[in-house]
Amino acid sequence: MATTRNALPALAQSTAAAVPALSVPWQADPVPAARIVWLNEALAAELGIDPDLLRGPEGLALLTGRIGADGRPLAPGEVPPEPPFTTAQAYAGHQFGQPNPQLGDGRAVLLGDLEDDRGRRVDLHLKGSGRTPFARGGDGKAPLGPMLREAIIGEFLHAAGVPTTRALAVLATGERIAPRRGEETEPGALLVRVAASHLRVGTVQHAAWHHGEGTVRGVVDLAIARHHPRAAAAENPPLALLEAVTRAQAELLAQWMLLGFVHGVMNTDNMALSGQSIDHGPCAFLDAHVPGAVFSSIDRQGRYAYGNQPGIALWNLSRLAEALLPAIDPEDPERGVAAATVVLEGFEPAYLEARARGFARKLGVPGVEDPVRLAAAGELGEELLALLAEHGADHTLAFRAVAESRPGVVLPGAPSAAIEAWWARLLALRGEGPEARAALAEAGRANPRRIPRNRLLEDALAAAQAGEEAAALRVLAGVAEPFEERPEYADIESPAGGADPVVTFCGT
Repeated sequence: MATTRNALPALAQSTAAAVPALSVPWQADPVPAARIVWLNEALAAELGIDPDLLRGPEGLALLTGRIGADGRPLAPGEVPPEPPFTTAQAYAGHQFGQPNPQLGDGRAVLLGDLEDDRGRRVDLHLKGSGRTPFARGGDGKAPLGPMLREAIIGEFLHAAGVPTTRALAVLATGERIAPRRGEETEPGALLVRVAASHLRVGTVQHAAWHHGEGTVRGVVDLAIARHHPRAAAAENPPLALLEAVTRAQAELLAQWMLLGFVHGVMNTDNMALSGQSIDHGPCAFLDAHVPGAVFSSIDRQGRYAYGNQPGIALWNLSRLAEALLPAIDPEDPERGVAAATVVLEGFEPAYLEARARGFARKLGVPGVEDPVRLAAAGELGEELLALLAEHGADHTLAFRAVAESRPGVVLPGAPSAAIEAWWARLLALRGEGPEARAALAEAGRANPRRIPRNRLLEDALAAAQAGEEAAALRVLAGVAEPFEERPEYADIESPAGGADPVVTFCGT
């Protein structure tokens, strides 16, 4: 059980200390009238923080970026230090396949880092805090709807067992900010995000493109210490880091695909070295299983469509390898390329193995330590996805029906013969006995009843933008416990009938 501190923690700036070239001290804009819209009490407990402290004056100071030189929140009336304690981080990246040498925290500051109740060092990050040197013409502000979206997506992914960043709090600022869409001003908001770190593929790219081998090695050492400590003992730690990140991303992508999650903007600056899912802006979940599904308003070519995501992950990892080459082998670039290529070639088998394991769990197949049974489970999973696509069936409802052994509703409206042969093979592979029953019970914990349904979520966020926050908070509560049967959330379990296709926006 988590223990809470009787005072708010002192933060550190470990990233800025380790690689000073990749951040600048920067102060968040003052907040006219901060109000907590939602506080993640469970996450606060994991951080060892009493939620009641966060609701008090010093807690609001922490959550709005008013932090003293000692890393502690300022008391009311205290003036922020100069230079500021908080920082804005620099990174670069490939956006929709095109290199952009200068990105960074354009509307965010890193509040600092601390140890959670398990001794893990995590970042606290404030989004929507005003313009920074990396703002590139934006106003640095964030509207309430997109900040609630990030909180909802993160809590669902966490509940579903996906490594992810999470929101500690969403706050209203009391401002009306320039519209991102339409002509009406929007309510301003802040998101306080908790992440294993904010080191990205784009962080390594910025180090390589602007600073050289020494800074690249600084990022490598920090990423290894924070996320992949086994790589420190390897003969070639930068190469070992590439391998660790490749495996972590293979696992993450398999989980995304099994849940029907579409990130929407898989630029290299949105891929974390930790292996966590990060930056949940124009993302969505499949209703009908459509491999080419695109929801993001800015993905006009479908680069980041659902079915493209594993290939894009490998593309991003290849860009990481390029940026790491000076550290992998500074004496012989061709030898470094050959070594990195071997690592990258491991992505596909690692992804397919993780995907097959995920299928086995979702389908309730036991005994997959046997490679033959694991392969059979993977084949059944792939065949089921093909059937869902062919008949336009709902991704989440179909897998839930499989977990509940209800073959008649896996493909509603389709001829029964479409699923009969497949179902017979699944039953044969499941077998009988205690191991089979345990696997079937596990399937119930692998197939959510509730996901952030696109139309429901969009309508709830629109209501929040208009001043009615209850619907969005209800969706959040429902998807934060996605596996339990909860009659009061029954309306969240199915897609909205006859609704227009959802288009999502990044809120910038």
